Amino acid sequence: MFIALPLPEAVNEHLAEYLEPRQEAGPDLRWTVSEQWHLTLGFLPEVTDRTLDELHERLARATSRRQPMWLRLAGAGAFPNAAQAKVLWAGVEHDGEELMRLAGGVRAAGAKSGIEVGGGRYHPHLTVARLSQAADVTRWLRTLDPYVGPSWQAGEVELIASYLGQGRGGTSRYEVRETFPLGPPSIG
Repeated sequence: MFIALPLPEAVNEHLAEYLEPRQEAGPDLRWTVSEQWHLTLGFLPEVTDRTLDELHERLARATSRRQPMWLRLAGAGAFPNAAQAKVLWAGVEHDGEELMRLAGGVRAAGAKSGIEVGGGRYHPHLTVARLSQAADVTRWLRTLDPYVGPSWQAGEVELIASYLGQGRGGTSRYEVRETFPLGPPSIG
């Protein structure tokens, strides 16, 4: 499972239109599917049924403490670096610390529920392509770095189950298990 911010359809379409004419890559660059784009906040490699209820409660508390925030996809980068890349990504512009606090809060919710939380230090990004073998992607970064997408207000977080190899073309299939609004619950 993973915890993520969904992207609005207009944001998906804008990035897809930008990438489409630039996807001339050789066989080592596998472009991600736009229907599966999201901003991952935390990975939860193994969630058992017995931890799920507590995870839901803790995620609801964590997201109620954060406010909706304005985000925008802009720029590009690579993990672990441009010379030895395995992942090509679009960057995320955000307004201050709210996104970082949200990521920290949902990761803590997972850990306090007794679930291992995967990944290292949080770096906001959207994965646009993966490489089978590490390679220099400097030319791709020059092509993708000028990208600036439309701004949107993120107002909810999703808990998503991932089923490896069950999606289109052998990709993962995603299933939204729960949605958590950002901000305190509305009264009435």
